[in-house]
Amino acid sequence: MNPLICRVSLALPLWLVGGLPAPAQTWTPTGAPSNVWAAIACSADATELVAAAGGQFYLGQVYTSTNGGTNWTPSTTPSLHWTSVACSADGIRLAAVAYGAGIYTSTNAGATWTSNYVASGSWLSVSSSADGSQLFAVRYANNLVYHSTNSGALWTSNSAPLADLISVATSADGTLALAGDNHGHVATSINSGAVWSTNHTIGGTVYGVNASAGRQRLIAVGQGSGVFSSTNIGLAWLSNTLPSNSSWLAAVASADGAKLTAVAQKGLIYSSADSGATWVSNAAPGLFWQSLASSADGNAVFAAPSNGAIWTRRATPAPTLTLANSNGASLISWLLPSANFVLQRTPNLAHPNWTDVTNPPSLSLSNLQNQVTVPQSGGSAFYRLSLEQ
Repeated sequence: MNPLICRVSLALPLWLVGGLPAPAQTWTPTGAPSNVWAAIACSADATELVAAAGGQFYLGQVYTSTNGGTNWTPSTTPSLHWTSVACSADGIRLAAVAYGAGIYTSTNAGATWTSNYVASGSWLSVSSSADGSQLFAVRYANNLVYHSTNSGALWTSNSAPLADLISVATSADGTLALAGDNHGHVATSINSGAVWSTNHTIGGTVYGVNASAGRQRLIAVGQGSGVFSSTNIGLAWLSNTLPSNSSWLAAVASADGAKLTAVAQKGLIYSSADSGATWVSNAAPGLFWQSLASSADGNAVFAAPSNGAIWTRRATPAPTLTLANSNGASLISWLLPSANFVLQRTPNLAHPNWTDVTNPPSLSLSNLQNQVTVPQSGGSAFYRLSLEQ
């Protein structure tokens, strides 16, 4: 194992050892074939991926990958105008919508698919909660947001104060939803789509909306207007310092809202490591980017174009441990990383003897953090994450 030393947090009687961030990685092609890609989504650890080819004007298939994009397999879905895909945090439950057709779901990572028997229509966007139980979908030329609480078996619809809906997203727990329309408006709901807010105008055509897992940050991109973010569940939107005359189509956020990435159809990819305060232009090929997917920690990002292969940008995770008291024990947590780490313990740092913590972490589906409960002892204990090789 290669221990990753990060910054240190102190909470007696436990010490948490963290580490230094690694330099950013460049964009490289995955093993996906060149295609007219319309959408992509991935699991929280970026191992499982689902991507759709076709879009409104071409027929295509849904593809899946189980090894971070190295190998791809066409699924058994029919050849349709696929426009959007969604993925649960574990990559097991998938959803896909097709323009001029319907909604399809899978409960086995794309091995088999089921038509949800919703009415055929101009379906453009679908989004999933972390556990895959709650799905949201929109189709063009109306103001209805469709919602399912049982992984697509049954659907209900609620009216949003928008017209000509084209994009939808949800938080990890499915309680927050946001939708964008063809007239520059964004609406939000804090009760799983039952009631929607009044319109918030960002301008342009809102092709992409996204929410961090814990609802800290919302993102909306408007074609011709720019990239916008909100830190108060959509009550107010701030325009980010990005070119406003570009054809922005998608943006993604890490689970904590710290790492953001946005793509434009004109070949632009920008990223931010400070919640959008500053942005840098990525050295990416000049393709017609359509869609983005991000791991929970934001260190693995995938970009799908309409004229080429799917590309990825990876950086070595540097997770930070946090500590909280929990019923007389200590709860250690860290954002689910896009690499394999093991929690280790030592009684002192003068002569460290690191040993693995045997109780496995559980994943919180509300914020996509790993959690381990350890007993509080009379002496000090030091904890760190070690990167498995």
